[in-house]
Amino acid sequence: MEEKKRAIVIGSGFAGLSVATHLAHAGLEVEVFEKNSMPGGRAQQFKAEGFTFDMGPSWYWMPDVFDGYFERFGRRRSDYFQIKRLNPSYSVYFGKDHKMEVPADYEELKALFERYEPGSGAALDAFMKEAAYKYEVGMQDLVYKPGQSLLEFADMRVAKGLFRLQLFSSLSAHVRKHFKNPYLIELLEFPVLFLGAKPNKTPALYSLMNYADIKLGTWYPSSGMYDIVKGMTALATELGVKIHCNSPVERISTLGDRAIGVIVQGKEYNSDVVISSADYHHTEMHLLEESHRNYSAKYWESRTMAPSSLLYYVGVNKPIEGLLHHNLFFDTDFSKHASEIYDDPAWPEEPLFYVSATSKTDPGSAPEGCENLFILIPTAPGMVENPEIKERYFGVVMERMEDQLQQSIRKHVIFRRDFACSDFMSEYNSFKGNAYGLANTLKQTAILKPSIKNKKLSGLYYTGQLTVPGPGVPPSLVSGKVVSDAVLKAI
Repeated sequence: MEEKKRAIVIGSGFAGLSVATHLAHAGLEVEVFEKNSMPGGRAQQFKAEGFTFDMGPSWYWMPDVFDGYFERFGRRRSDYFQIKRLNPSYSVYFGKDHKMEVPADYEELKALFERYEPGSGAALDAFMKEAAYKYEVGMQDLVYKPGQSLLEFADMRVAKGLFRLQLFSSLSAHVRKHFKNPYLIELLEFPVLFLGAKPNKTPALYSLMNYADIKLGTWYPSSGMYDIVKGMTALATELGVKIHCNSPVERISTLGDRAIGVIVQGKEYNSDVVISSADYHHTEMHLLEESHRNYSAKYWESRTMAPSSLLYYVGVNKPIEGLLHHNLFFDTDFSKHASEIYDDPAWPEEPLFYVSATSKTDPGSAPEGCENLFILIPTAPGMVENPEIKERYFGVVMERMEDQLQQSIRKHVIFRRDFACSDFMSEYNSFKGNAYGLANTLKQTAILKPSIKNKKLSGLYYTGQLTVPGPGVPPSLVSGKVVSDAVLKAI
């Protein structure tokens, strides 16, 4: 009987768990090494004083990608966790007495658009028709390209659609072609601001995110986003994957021009293939000899990174009226904050911010009569905080929330934990403390992203949000599939 091929995966984030399950399903013996105390990477969870907090991703979009992931293994997503659609999907605060609640029902949304801009209902139909095409081609074809050669795009369906995909025009221009009202424009541009780049630097292809938002909907797992990690971990275990937590990889071991395993706490583990789902920059600069790296320090410094984040996990000892599960506070200048992230990196003067009140959907995430808040301020990568900065911005968001919601909040805070740029670096080995990977700019798309294969060493691959297809939870699941396909072709 032929001995099984062995694979080692570094990191147990979504991409790491995805590549591990795909390789195990194909018959490989797979071990995963995770530096932290639980699987999940940036999607960890913690409990404190009766509150349960998801530490990272909080938006469940593209349910078809999650369902498709489990279906590849003959399972159903519902075998592992349940989801419910949020309605309204989320709210946007544009200023005092100006709150937009975004309905899940499309016809209701069109009526809302009409109230802001007569004729915009029909414009939304046209916009969404284009976005649906981009989603279909993008999420069925483009995201599964490994980004190794231009010949990948010779596929006739993709090649014929390149013009319609609008890879070479900006999302900002595309949105403004259909809409004039500034509030509708901000609503349609917000997904990319939080996920990687200014709208005028992001290809119009990414209006597919609007299709995901508006047509596919905003959902939430029964007990929080960590349900996804628990489901994927359970599936991995069923398939025979061994997951080692509290096991930081110190070095990738090599023999000649081949990666042969990893060193963990002084012990060598050998394999036929190594896949790193850890931060790509960290893998290259800290786990490999210089002669084995794909990219130089200069290359990484030239990359446009997605934002970092200043996060607050907050427990409040009373219900907060007026909040939905997801809330965007866009009551200051959208373009100014974007410029402070991307053009002239600085601590924002008047930041936009996001608040997730998971206890609105999942009462079990907070003690009875209390509220669980996750507050996020996007910041420029590399802006390392200090206690004074964290305190200052906590005051800013509390004051703005109290002003918008017309009620006291800060004096009711009974639990608070902060997480910022330096924590992204220490907890996740994140380059410049980025929260989402590389910015989704045209110059960092498809074959222009860091390669999934090491060019100097055979048997070493990379997966996750710093390579194809890019940042976000669904793309990370896809990244694991793309890389597993490349591995299986090679071994």
